[in-house]
Amino acid sequence: MMIRAYDEDYLVYAQRILGDMLDFSINTLGYDGDMFFSMFIISGLALQFEKGNPSYVAGKTGCELAREVIRESGLKEPDVPDEMYMDKSPEYWCGWALAYYQWYTGRTFARIHNAVSIETILGMYPTLHEADIMKFVAVMDEKLQDYYTDTNLKRLRTSMGMSQRELAQLSGVAQRQIQLLEEKRRDINKTQAFTLYRLGKVLHCSCEDLLEI
Repeated sequence: MMIRAYDEDYLVYAQRILGDMLDFSINTLGYDGDMFFSMFIISGLALQFEKGNPSYVAGKTGCELAREVIRESGLKEPDVPDEMYMDKSPEYWCGWALAYYQWYTGRTFARIHNAVSIETILGMYPTLHEADIMKFVAVMDEKLQDYYTDTNLKRLRTSMGMSQRELAQLSGVAQRQIQLLEEKRRDINKTQAFTLYRLGKVLHCSCEDLLEI
């Protein structure tokens, strides 16, 4: 059973806040959706959602969050009043659905956004905004699977210019096991912690960096 960063009771607030943040930043402040969401990630505020910080997943309005993103990005805060519309826009739905997907899967917003742009999610609105949220989850899972064709283990190994054989020799993990993990024929999320530790030590990364979430 997956342990999520915060209780489901907070989820409705988190979805509303992220929805209002995107609605306000795009439709009132005139930001490009993908640019603003990148600012949200780089500012470190996305991490507060991922960690389940109550001040962010339940304690702010979407407009307050948008303004904090702007301040943390080193930009001048706009002199316009907060606006949260009763009629929910496609941009609101985009943030609302993203908050659910991040909470449900435990994936970081950065990993999600690298694979699927805000523009792409907005394009899903006509067919998915009235569907069960799990339909959105299934579509997003497929898109991330198509984007992340290499496992984290393979990506980290190749980025260091290391062969499977070299990694096996340095880590003490059998080359065959490394091959099976990289080919997704063995689930790295179920691998023993000590094996992950040995691989991570050689690849200069944490055990969590090797997991596929």
